[in-house]
Amino acid sequence: MQSIDRSRIIEEVCEAIAGADTNKAAAIVRSDYPFVKPVASGRRITLVEATRVFLRDGFVDRYAGKRLVFPPVLRVISQVLPEEFPFHPNWKMSECHVAYWELSATVDHVVPVARGGRDDETNWVCTSMLRNGVKSNWTLDELGWDLLPPGNLEEWDGLLGWFLRITNSHKDVLRHPYIRRWHAAAVRVRDNS
Repeated sequence: MQSIDRSRIIEEVCEAIAGADTNKAAAIVRSDYPFVKPVASGRRITLVEATRVFLRDGFVDRYAGKRLVFPPVLRVISQVLPEEFPFHPNWKMSECHVAYWELSATVDHVVPVARGGRDDETNWVCTSMLRNGVKSNWTLDELGWDLLPPGNLEEWDGLLGWFLRITNSHKDVLRHPYIRRWHAAAVRVRDNS
């Protein structure tokens, strides 16, 4: 696929403006580089839906091909090793281990909702928090990214199995509301599979 040189489009617009032909400039923008007003999306993906996407995609970052971790696993590590593996509730980089961005599985809309993408599982993929933040409202074509195949759960389960075992044998971990909510989602997905 050949990339469109958008600077050439702007160059054509500038030439039309310089030639006092604003109608031509406007037509070029409308046809070749239109403004698309973002559409706000107030919907949030539930933890159950997110867990299903993680499992469907094999806990692999569909944009980078790297293995990811079930999000509450990192929080359990932070509870056990708060100095070595710190967490900040607002993910403040100076106070939170970088693994939260690099390895924490999250759900992204392949085609951003703000760009007309659907807000359902057909448009959701597993990616890291880092890639999700970088992608924002950009399309894959605009970033030059590809959608990679899902991972194989038999090879990597994002430490979901470990999480369920540790929460089963160490119930005190479930006192933390975040971990408890993810645990409930994981159990619900497991029981409905």
